[in-house]
Parts: sequence; structure tokens; C-alpha cells
Amino acid sequence: MLLKAVARLSVVDRFLPLWIVGAMALGVAAGHLWPDVGAALDSVKVAGVSLPIAFGLFWMMYPVLAKVRYGKLGAVGGNGKLFATSLAFNWLLGPLLMFVLAWVLLPDLPHYRTGLILIGLARCIAMVLIWNMLACGSNEVAAVLVALNSLFQILFYSVLGWFYLTVLPTWLGADPSAFHVSMLTIAKSVLLFLGLPLAAGAATRGLLVRSKGESWYERRFLPRIGPAALLGLLYTIVLMFAMQGDKIVRAPLDVVRIALPLVLYFAIMFGSSFVIARKLGFSYEDTASLSFTAAGNNFELAIAVSVGLFGIASGEALAGVVGPLIEVPALLALVYLSLWLKRRWFAAAAGTAPSSPALEGSP
Repeated sequence: MLLKAVARLSVVDRFLPLWIVGAMALGVAAGHLWPDVGAALDSVKVAGVSLPIAFGLFWMMYPVLAKVRYGKLGAVGGNGKLFATSLAFNWLLGPLLMFVLAWVLLPDLPHYRTGLILIGLARCIAMVLIWNMLACGSNEVAAVLVALNSLFQILFYSVLGWFYLTVLPTWLGADPSAFHVSMLTIAKSVLLFLGLPLAAGAATRGLLVRSKGESWYERRFLPRIGPAALLGLLYTIVLMFAMQGDKIVRAPLDVVRIALPLVLYFAIMFGSSFVIARKLGFSYEDTASLSFTAAGNNFELAIAVSVGLFGIASGEALAGVVGPLIEVPALLALVYLSLWLKRRWFAAAAGTAPSSPALEGSP
């Protein structure tokens, strides 16, 4: 059954893991061969993030947000149980789990440990939309959960950062880390990574549906812009790894040490949220959206905070850079796991035909 499903995919989708691994390898190689490329890409910044990266994030997210049926958000907003579950995973379990994994697995590497904790506090508001769409989750639910995470990120990132880096370590007998990030800094990051592509996607749907009609928009326009999301993802991956490729090559053992808690984190967060969501009776689409939102992290924000607080050459910044190196293949693997679980656990409700992780198909 799985082989038949793969055979029906387009060439782009069938070899998606290869494109992503190739983009990562190209970025690392470029950063290692030309160590100054990172400084050049980082020389022009918006809200603490290089402008080329910001452009890539917009390019990646705009097609996904243009697919959201914004008229259905009101109905989605009435699902209090779904939102409560998402908030519990994102703002209670997620940061605590990363803190525990970092302290248990990196007791001798405080700089990397701090970098991982900053990652755990930064809930995903960007790339999760790509993974959710590939897994055939609900675009509407994902958009609402991302917006909810954005609001909580503005309100609580600074508070939780202070608690997990300066208060909780003293309870364990360790030296605290200095931490101060203003709410304005976080708000700028949210506006850049989510606000602009969200506004563009909503405006595109509103204007074109009024002028061309819903059928034309869904059947003609969306399939044309769909592949742009994948191109934006690959472009962003190349640039992110090019900026830190030399560090990754020079410290392979450190990368492995940082990678272990990250892999465990992604597996535990996705697996536990998927199982609990199913037990609570959520549909597959809602379950996938909740699970990928819980498992993903806002590495752009974590990197920006690490660089701002500890410097671009710090261990904290390296931990932030290793994050996407692990997240991209890990979350892609979870996309295929999610689709397999859909056939095993949700076949009665969704039918027996397997879904494919297509970027260019209809939403």
C-alpha cells in the first residue's frame, strides 16, 4: 500500500527527502568552503535576523497561508478542548521537557544546555505550516494554533526564559544564566515571521476569490503557487546552514551531543501529543496539526536570542544552529509517520485511500 502511494506522487514529492538533505549539504559545504558567507548574509538584518533569511521565510510561508480558508476560522476557534491541549503541550510540557533533556544529557556543557533551553521556549510559528500541509493536516487549525503560539510567545517567552535560565537552575544548585529579552523584541520577530505572510495570504485569498471566484482560486491559482513553498523551504535551508556550516564541520562531536536531546524531544512531543489527541477524539486533521505544532520550534527566534545574548561565536548560538539540522529530517520523517498512522488509526473515519504529502495539490 505504501509503495503504491509513493508511486502516485510527483517526482518532486517522491524525492522530497533527497531535496532537503541536498539543500542541507549544499548549505554546510558553502559555509565551510567560504567561511565569510555567514557574515555577508548576516550583515543586513531585520528584527535581528538576516534579510535573506527573512525573505526565505516569507517565500516559504506565503503559499501555505494563501491556502487557509479564513472564513472557517470562526468555527475552528470554538474548539476550546483542542486549544487547551495545544497550550498545555506548547507552554507547559515542551519547555519543561527540553529543560530536563538538556540537564540530563548535557550536564557538562552548560553553553549548549542553555541554547537548547532557548529552543524549547521558542514555539514554532513558521516551518510547522509546511510540515502540517505535507502531512495533510488542517490548514485552518494550524493557522489558529500558530497565531495562538505567537500571542503566548510575545507574552511569556521572556518570563519563561527568566524562570528556566535564572530561577530553576539555582534550585538545582547550579549557576544561573543572565537572561533579558524584551517583549518588543519577540513581537518584532512574530510580526516578521508570521504577520507579514499571514496578511499577504489573507489579502490574496480575499481579493482573488472576490474577483475570480472560489472555484478558480482553489483549482487554478493554488496549484500554481503550491510548489513555491517547497522552493522557499529549500532556499531557507541552504542559507541557514551556509551561515553556520564552518562551525558544524569543525565540531562534529558537539553536534552529536546537541542532536541527541533534540531527537528525543521531537519524538516524545510528537508521539505523546498524537496519542493523546487521538484518545481525546480529535479528527486526523486536527491531530496532525496539534502534533506538529507541539513538536516544532521557532529556531529563527532561538538563534536570534542566542546571538543577541551570548554572541554569534557562542556555544548557545551553535546549539541554535544545530536545531534546524536535526529538526528538518526529523520532522520530515514524522510527516511520513503521521500519514502511516492515519491509515492505521483513522482509516474508518477518513476512508482507506492513503493521502500523499503533496505541496502542489489542492489544499
